[in-house]
Amino acid sequence: MTTTLNMMKLCVGCDSPAELEAWQAQRWQGAAPRHVTRMWPKRDSELLNGGSIYWVFKGMMMARQELAGFEEVMGEDGIRRCAIIMRPALIRVAATPRRPFQGWRYLQPGDLPPDLPAGRDSEPTLPSDIAQALSEMGLR
Repeated sequence: MTTTLNMMKLCVGCDSPAELEAWQAQRWQGAAPRHVTRMWPKRDSELLNGGSIYWVFKGMMMARQELAGFEEVMGEDGIRRCAIIMRPALIRVAATPRRPFQGWRYLQPGDLPPDLPAGRDSEPTLPSDIAQALSEMGLR
């Protein structure tokens, strides 16, 4: 039986889940959003077994997108890269602090923040310092 694995990635260029959602809608115009990265995940079958990519905004993990697949893409420089294909829906999760890192990282099931309850996913995003302080107090 294949286990489910997730990944996390810093969201560079967008300060909030709402901004990422708007950018993806404008950029991909109805097509599945994708993110191109240099490395192909070695554990791709586990990621595609119900896994998600969790987005980190300014030090806070605040949203996820379900993974739909991986595609090889060739860069203009002739280097092969991996396109991470995601489902369009951006799912808000409880704000969870994360330290900076490069590339992407695997996330084990015990490290996942819970999805926000129905109705709270449309709330405005708290400033990252306030969200971090609440998270540290156990008040997500």
